[in-house]
Amino acid sequence: MPACARRRHAPHPNPPPHHPATPGFYLRPRPQGFAAHICASSSNLRAVRELTRTELLTQGLAPGVVDSAQLVLSELVGNSVRACGDHVPLVAEVYVTSYGIALNVHDPDPGVLPRRRAIPLDSAEAEGGRGLGLVDLLAPGWHVRCAAIGKQVRCRVPAEEP
Repeated sequence: MPACARRRHAPHPNPPPHHPATPGFYLRPRPQGFAAHICASSSNLRAVRELTRTELLTQGLAPGVVDSAQLVLSELVGNSVRACGDHVPLVAEVYVTSYGIALNVHDPDPGVLPRRRAIPLDSAEAEGGRGLGLVDLLAPGWHVRCAAIGKQVRCRVPAEEP
């Protein structure tokens, strides 16, 4: 038997709510959060946002912090979809750590990296291009890690409201 088959993990203290099996959506509970393997679609993003809200509120985080985490997650997933196309396979990880909420989004294209645009956040004329500026504000210090199977955008949202 392979070592990975023998490994046992402690049960999740606050498992995310059961999500019915749907094509393109696989949920893996993890300590203080989850990893959702999804085929990017509006319904799957909506489900991941709902899971994020439920998980973080269950762990006692303030609603404003939860809203920030949901917005950052949406921006990261949206950037992956713009870079890789509709229905791209993604992994969205959400979990609480001692230093905040970890949000990681993996996609399969290491060649298309997120880039900031010089569009002011308060621009009345801009129709887009402010997403990473919002991520900078809500999750300062985010970074990209390239891997053999794509890239991972990693960030931390502070667990306390300013």
